[in-house]
Amino acid sequence: MTALPLAPPRRAFFFRQHSVLPGFSLALGYSVLYLALIVLIPLAAVFLKSTELGWAGFWHATTQPRVLASFKLSFGASLIAAAINVVFGLIFAWVLVRYRFPGRRIMDALIDLPFALPTAVAGIALATLYANNGWIGSILAPLGIEVAYTPVGVLVALIFIGLPFVVRTVQPVLEDLEAEVEEAAACLGANRWQTFRKVIVPYLTPALLTGFAMAFARAVGEYGSVIFIAGNMPMVSEIMPLMIITKLEQYDYAGATAIAVVMLVVAFVLLLLVNLLQAWTQRAHQRN
Repeated sequence: MTALPLAPPRRAFFFRQHSVLPGFSLALGYSVLYLALIVLIPLAAVFLKSTELGWAGFWHATTQPRVLASFKLSFGASLIAAAINVVFGLIFAWVLVRYRFPGRRIMDALIDLPFALPTAVAGIALATLYANNGWIGSILAPLGIEVAYTPVGVLVALIFIGLPFVVRTVQPVLEDLEAEVEEAAACLGANRWQTFRKVIVPYLTPALLTGFAMAFARAVGEYGSVIFIAGNMPMVSEIMPLMIITKLEQYDYAGATAIAVVMLVVAFVLLLLVNLLQAWTQRAHQRN
């Protein structure tokens, strides 16, 4: 009798890939728990607190003339500031990416200054500069232009804190756009304006929309840098965060949360619309 040859050991054809982070289920659970503790539960508490007023009380608390004026100023100034930052943020990003000049690294670092600078310090600095006796305000005052302690001052502060969001969103996308694309468009007969409008802008539109949304979201809730330059005059230069603080100081917690709820809902709807527009723009760009 001949001995049967031993079967070769089976080789594992599938190897489990290990990663530093835990598996999907555990990572997802941690993510949902962290999101609930940090974001969802506090926001739910705001909505629940506002229900103590009832619908009639909620409507009365959020439709007072002083509150409506603060809504108009905060959302209007935030939209205008974000739109201005889109234009100048694109210019800043273009200069930093396309050109090499002395002091470029210093300019690039200064873009992040609003991130690192305490908001109260920024507000004091802006109020000092744009006051009628300040370096810039003394030049504008003879021309009849008042910035500090007016709604214009609110706009200036919101532009200051929102610019880095647009620049840092557009800059890496612009770095991925090779200069050869512009040269190819020029070889095909396109002038500079046509190249910018038909080649560069469509490519940068999703990043511009993202920067706009981030700058707007930061501007809506900004308090520290605005409070010192706004003047805080009722019906004129009073922002929504200040109205919430005023309600809290009056121990009107339900009224403060009612204003916060309107603020959250409007900001969320606007951000959702921007994100939908961004997704539509990306799909249209891929089809083309």
